[in-house]
Order: sequence, then C-alpha cells, then structure tokens
Amino acid sequence: MAAGREKKRDPKVSLALLWNEQDQPRRGPKPSLTAGRIVAGAIEVADAEGLDAVSMQRVAAELGVTTMALYRYFPGKAELVDLMVDSALGVPSEAVAGSAGWRPGLTEWARQCWALYRRHPWILTATAMRRQLMGPNQLAWLDAALAVLAPTGLSAAQQHDTVLLVIGHIRNLAQQLVDRDEEGEQEWNRLAADTLDRHAHRYPALAAAIAAGAFAPRVEDPLDFGLNRILDGTALLVDRA
Repeated sequence: MAAGREKKRDPKVSLALLWNEQDQPRRGPKPSLTAGRIVAGAIEVADAEGLDAVSMQRVAAELGVTTMALYRYFPGKAELVDLMVDSALGVPSEAVAGSAGWRPGLTEWARQCWALYRRHPWILTATAMRRQLMGPNQLAWLDAALAVLAPTGLSAAQQHDTVLLVIGHIRNLAQQLVDRDEEGEQEWNRLAADTLDRHAHRYPALAAAIAAGAFAPRVEDPLDFGLNRILDGTALLVDRA
C-alpha cells in the first residue's frame, strides 16, 4: 500500500502542505505527531545519510511511530521532500536587506545561500530535474534577492537573470562538493599527472598552466571568484541602466 502511494504526486496537495492550507483535522484526540516534527526528523536523516536514505518507513522508525502514522500528514515521500526543502532553507537574514548597496546585498545573499547548500547538500538533489513547487521560504529567498537589485535600474528580466546566474554558480559548486571523493581524486590526479607528463608536448598551454599552479589546492572560498565575476558583469549593466 505504501509503495502505491509513493508513485503519485499531486501538486495541489504539496502546495496546500507548503502553505499550510490543507484541511484541518476534525475534532478528536490531539495527534502525537505534527508535520513539523516529521519534517525535522526527515531532515536529520538526509543531513546524515543523504536524500536516498529518506523514506516514510525510515522516518517513522526514527520518530518511533508506525509508517501509517506518517500518511496522516503526507501522501508520500515527494510531498515530504517539498516541505523538507522549504524548512531547511529558512529565510535569509536581515543582513541581506540591511547591506549598503546592491553588490554587498547580493554578496551576502549568495554567502548565506552557499552556506545552506553546504549544510544540507541533499537540497541539490531535491530541487533538481523536476519542476520545483516553491513554498514561502523559497519565495522569500527570491524576493530578498530581487529586492536588493530593484534600485539598480536593471529591467525585471535582467534582475531575475542575475539571480539565476548567482544561484547557478552556487549549485555548480555544491555539485562539486557532492561528487567529491578525496581518495579517488588523489588516484586520478596521480594518473592524470603521469599521462600529461608523457604527452605535455601535445598540450603546451595546459602543461604551462599546471606548472604555474592552476590546479593547486586553494585556500580561498571557492564561491568568491565566480561570484565576483558575475557581479562585475552586473555592475557594467547597472552603470549603463
């Protein structure tokens, strides 16, 4: 029965749950669970073991209840994940709106967002490859970024595209973290170095870049370089607006 429920996802149900617009339970004993408690338990599992480890059965076990008890609140995992994402994101702090200027504001927004993806790497998978239903917290993040850009004189489309560039950069970095395998990376680096040593004459620019430290580990935050280049380009548009 549980497997059958997992196969269907009703966007209307997810939206009602996200926006707390679902039908309220009729009079009766106060339930021992809440949607918030279930979501918090699921987030703990995802933070520790990844999104694949989250199932209705697993979350129920963590909470010490039956699997069927969870179905009183969520039709299945898909709807639960929608609320996990919105809950984990929270809302950006007031430091974004309180920044002096659009560039410091968008930088602060990006740093807070980047911190979230590092703290909850499963968000990357949860928001990929499908049309994401946006809850109040997700919309708060978008609203905060657009509010920072509103005084710049950029068109609404340019403001939105700028936000997409920033979040795209953050998601790309987050994917690199998810895919990282330090032990495998060391072996790959050794094999790649041996191969390039033998064929360096065929790739002189690459060989020179490697010799100059282009691929050496860096101490600075990986967010900085790409973010600053995006903001540099945006600044040129703002100056022309």
